[in-house]
Amino acid sequence: MEKPQTGPVTVVVIAYNDAEHLPDAVRSALDQGDAVGEVVVVDDCSTDGTAAVLAELAAADPRVTPIVRQTNSGGCGTPRNDGAAAASTPYLMFLDSDDVLPPGAVDALLPLAEKHRADVTAGRCVRRELPGGRETGWAPQLYDPAAGATLPGSVLTGIKDHPEVLWDTLSVNKLYRTSFLRDHALAFPDGAFHYEDFVFTARLYAARPRLVYTDALVYVWHVRRQAGRLSISLRRADLSNWRHRIAAHRGVVDTLRDAGEYDLAEAAQAKFLDYDLPMYVRELPQRPPQYVADWWRVTRDYVGGFDREGVALAAVPSRWAARALTAPGADQPEPGAAGLGRLVELAARPPRLIPPYGNVAPPELDELDTDKLPVTVDARVQAGASTRVALRVHDLYGRLATLHPVAITLEVTERGAAGPAVTMETPLISDGDGWTGELRLRTADLARGGLLAVWHLRAEIRYAGTELRTKAEVRAADGQEAKRGAVLSAPGRVLLVQTHITGGRALILRVADGVQGARRVVGGRIGRLLGRA
Repeated sequence: MEKPQTGPVTVVVIAYNDAEHLPDAVRSALDQGDAVGEVVVVDDCSTDGTAAVLAELAAADPRVTPIVRQTNSGGCGTPRNDGAAAASTPYLMFLDSDDVLPPGAVDALLPLAEKHRADVTAGRCVRRELPGGRETGWAPQLYDPAAGATLPGSVLTGIKDHPEVLWDTLSVNKLYRTSFLRDHALAFPDGAFHYEDFVFTARLYAARPRLVYTDALVYVWHVRRQAGRLSISLRRADLSNWRHRIAAHRGVVDTLRDAGEYDLAEAAQAKFLDYDLPMYVRELPQRPPQYVADWWRVTRDYVGGFDREGVALAAVPSRWAARALTAPGADQPEPGAAGLGRLVELAARPPRLIPPYGNVAPPELDELDTDKLPVTVDARVQAGASTRVALRVHDLYGRLATLHPVAITLEVTERGAAGPAVTMETPLISDGDGWTGELRLRTADLARGGLLAVWHLRAEIRYAGTELRTKAEVRAADGQEAKRGAVLSAPGRVLLVQTHITGGRALILRVADGVQGARRVVGGRIGRLLGRA
């Protein structure tokens, strides 16, 4: 089949043992229209039916160029490099075989690239959970104006004055000028190198490209947590995953230093403390003791080598976490709430510093504005036809007392739902070293017609004589236990209510409406659950 006149964009798709999803990815690239002149698909020596599917795709559309590797590279970098080397157009994009380009992605990026003579044009990416479809934005602080992002519409030459860009480590949400990549010999790490995007984007930023930003959606990252073979970013239960992430981050810092971008190298260390470290710390309660011990040793060795200036750029709770990890003699985490538990809760979103508190406030506490205070709000929950939530706000080294808390709003938000949260406010009453308040929720309001509804509890503290507020995730009070039981909310209507406590002691309510609904959600376990009520 004769190839048509070439459009200005190549989409490089990489695949390995993904015959099921590859067609959707390729079609999403072809459906971008005439601007896509070729779709180069690199099969990294698959052992399933990927090669046959690729051959069919190439036969059906002359824009599809197949490259079948004879050996498996062990990673994503080498096939991406192969595809980029084969590109014959002025611009290129990268796409993974289990993701898709949304309609209009190229049309959103290409005109900006041409108008501003950009080397890199970057847009918004969402992570879409499958099969449910729940979406979360990638780096919303950079791409979502509703989250305070100011980059969309900006044109930058290098990122020296915008170190926050280092938080965007994706290669797939960008349109690249092909000649820029080749002139600067920009490539991914080859072979079995995981988190290769980290190093590639560091090399890209170190080359000081002309960048343009848009808040248009240009990439959909599919997250399949139930897949037989998890993506690299979801294999965090294996310590090697953390080692790979550290190796990639070390590559980022070294790349920026080698380019003379020492300030950016320090900013990258701060980003590691603010983002990468808390992600893994939050999951430590789920890990076996040997994993925790080995993780602690590996992390202590790495963070202990950070520049003081890099640590100082991190958020205050992140500095406290780094100090706990690297303190003299802290070769292993202290067990219980005072040690590992406190570190885990510092990694909460937002962070919280849990009691008991000493007489001397930790360093840097005075640096924090009221809305950033790591306040602890805990609760005891008793479910019935109405769910009683007894809240307690702990003073933080006297800082809250000077602000005079007067009320607290409980915000109960359904996970994955776009609807409004259930909110209620109650006065706060001082009890000496904190403040208490109590609310009652109508349990039936938390039911969702035969489905399982999962509710997150958050709080906002209001102070006297000011518009200042402090938000907090509600945690389980000491002594609060996870419970499940059946609640009769109306004649003939049974709700299955579970008070769940996460490894970081956040409180979550799960409500299933009726026996039939609960059966659909938890299968044959309904009898056992009711039996424990």
